[in-house]
Amino acid sequence: MFGYTLLSVIFISNLMAILLQALAVKFGIVTGQDLAQACRERYSKPVAFGLWILAELMIVATDLAEVLGAAIALNLLFGIPLFVGVLITVLDVLLILLLQNKGVRLIESIVIGLISVIGICFAVELFLSKPDMNEVLGGFLPTSELLTNPEMLYIAMGILGATVMPHNLYLHTSIVQTRNFEPTKQGMREAIRFATLDSTIALLFAFFINGAILILAASTFHQAGHTDVADLADAYHLLTPLLGTTLASILFGVALLASGQNSTLTGTLSGQIIMEGFLNIRLKPWLRRLITRAVAVVPAIIVTAVSGEKGTTELLVLSQVILSLQLPFAVVPLVKFTSDKKIMGSFANPLWLKILAWLVTAIIVGLNLYLLFSTFVQR
Repeated sequence: MFGYTLLSVIFISNLMAILLQALAVKFGIVTGQDLAQACRERYSKPVAFGLWILAELMIVATDLAEVLGAAIALNLLFGIPLFVGVLITVLDVLLILLLQNKGVRLIESIVIGLISVIGICFAVELFLSKPDMNEVLGGFLPTSELLTNPEMLYIAMGILGATVMPHNLYLHTSIVQTRNFEPTKQGMREAIRFATLDSTIALLFAFFINGAILILAASTFHQAGHTDVADLADAYHLLTPLLGTTLASILFGVALLASGQNSTLTGTLSGQIIMEGFLNIRLKPWLRRLITRAVAVVPAIIVTAVSGEKGTTELLVLSQVILSLQLPFAVVPLVKFTSDKKIMGSFANPLWLKILAWLVTAIIVGLNLYLLFSTFVQR
């Protein structure tokens, strides 16, 4: 609908994600705690409980996106009805259980593999679509229309939620502690440096994929006048005639399926960390996974039955907007804790980083409040 315009949102969101993930890495290594544990320890019980509820909503929103994405991909690639595809996604509980018994490193390797599949698929799609590079570069310049056009703002906030992903901040503060490093200041500094480099490289790769999705949509659909492409099925079926090869559609479906499975792995780990950290309750992985997936499957089944493909795509975007609305409740504690010398000691954010981190926080909070205002007050 908006051509290349929202590339600026992807770029800025990615810079925010790099900064916040770096803070998460530093916090986990220095304190030996994850963000959920720190919130439980440093906030009153009502506040910590409220943050836990919001964090659980965040995990359900993530899981909902995975359910819908995987179901749509199964429908496009194999003709499996959406309703049946949603039910099939429940079976990934068994897959997660099997993988978790093999350790974190295997899961990390699988995530890297899945992201590589997605990246390769979209690299080929970009080659086939031959985008106009001048227009692509122009898309990285922010425009005031982001704030004046409610539809554009809504999609922009979905992009923000899908890029920064608040549950990943909880996840990173925990898994970074599995690294081997000397428990000295020098050892911590080295571990922070390498872990930050790891997360930055991963996010730059994610930036390529996110940007590629938008560039593909702009160069293929927007340029051809198909600005009314309403759902992923439309995109899938239009790619073949517009790019002249069935490979384009197949790669799109494969990337969608791989993306869903990747989200499953990170969402499951985040969910366990959040529940254990906030409540100090450890459920068996399969039970925790089953509860979250059951909650996510219910709205997916209802929308699939009532609205079909168009409804599922709208719910998919809504799930990412919900992630954006949850961001402040993870970002504010993270920035607050990493700026506190009592908690971080000599690793506390220096003044320039403190100003930058609070500025990013203010932008996220401000955009979310403006989205709510424009949605509920101006309409």
